[in-house]
Amino acid sequence: MDVEVFAELLSPAGQSLLREVRGVTPAEELALATRLRQRYAPALVAAALTQNRLRTRAVAKFGATEAAALYFTADGLEQATRTSVADHRARRFAALGAGSAADLCCGVGADALALARAGIEVLAVDRDPLTCAVARANAHVLGLADRVEVRCADVADVSTAGYDALFADPARRGGRGRIFDPEAYSPPLSWAVEAALAAPLAALKVAPGIPHEAVPAQAQAEWVSHSGDVKEAVLWFTPGSGTAAAPLATLLPSGQTLAGRGLPDPPAGPVGRYLYEPDGAVVRAHLVADVAALLEGRLIDPTIAYVTTDAPPRAIPYATGYEITDVLPFHVKKLRALLRERGVGTVTVKKRGSAVEPEELRRKLKLDTKAARGSCTVFLTRVAGAPSMLLGHPLPREPR
Repeated sequence: MDVEVFAELLSPAGQSLLREVRGVTPAEELALATRLRQRYAPALVAAALTQNRLRTRAVAKFGATEAAALYFTADGLEQATRTSVADHRARRFAALGAGSAADLCCGVGADALALARAGIEVLAVDRDPLTCAVARANAHVLGLADRVEVRCADVADVSTAGYDALFADPARRGGRGRIFDPEAYSPPLSWAVEAALAAPLAALKVAPGIPHEAVPAQAQAEWVSHSGDVKEAVLWFTPGSGTAAAPLATLLPSGQTLAGRGLPDPPAGPVGRYLYEPDGAVVRAHLVADVAALLEGRLIDPTIAYVTTDAPPRAIPYATGYEITDVLPFHVKKLRALLRERGVGTVTVKKRGSAVEPEELRRKLKLDTKAARGSCTVFLTRVAGAPSMLLGHPLPREPR
């Protein structure tokens, strides 16, 4: 789709076409496209059907209502920030006093829209004309066009002087997929850091797998998860951030944040009655020691991020707890026999420090899911360096 076709999609005829294709499944597309091409240009029909597919995929990030109203490109949707994550960041910008912000590499506008919803005036910049047209349309659809200026330009050529804050989301995907080297981002992380240091307040979105040693000394790193899945890392450049700033792990949708205290690694010891699985953001932020301190627990292995304790169970938002019933050396046949003996038909498999894939184990267990009604959680891991299986059941949990 080019800019001209997208403009036609915004016309009355294009809007009518979008309504006709709404909810169409991939299996129905061919027959419907054949009929629609008798009344609409083929390129417009293709654009509408593509938009319908993208909106269906966008529900997971934007919710059903916004996904049905917004516009997307394939790359733009892939790289767009989930609404809950973008809103969290926008609230922090607002709390830090930002009244205006430059959003560099804005994509289809997810972060710009969140900033505008938080009452911040936004300059949204991207170099791709179609992406800019989509971002502009999205601001209009949500009634935020008066707070969002979309400018089509290379971010390196745009002055951000006079703005209270800067946000940048360098592209981390290329022709061969995801880019892991921060200097291979577009623009490179070093350029984004330089731009951030020149701003009164800034945040840079980076891949959650960024090595801790790649975090600039002037930044505070925050890892963000949603319902337990790590979504991104953000480098914050604020007054007072830097080498003394503790890493953060933020859990959405609750918004609870754990700040590191620089604790030493917890000791390792035998598996106790309870096992705690720290949230992915906690693990990425290297804050497992802080969770262990909250639980007064220990690790099951010096290299594995599972915390165990014999104390009465505690519900904390930063880890999911389980009551452990069995600690066994790894052996598939013994596990299969034990589960069948106990009438277990449903197994949740988790792993840390094991080369065995959960789906592979489920296939080998060959459990009778129809006749057996019991359930169990199986952890494939290491205990004191030895491949092990832990069996247990979830404890009541705090909301994330």
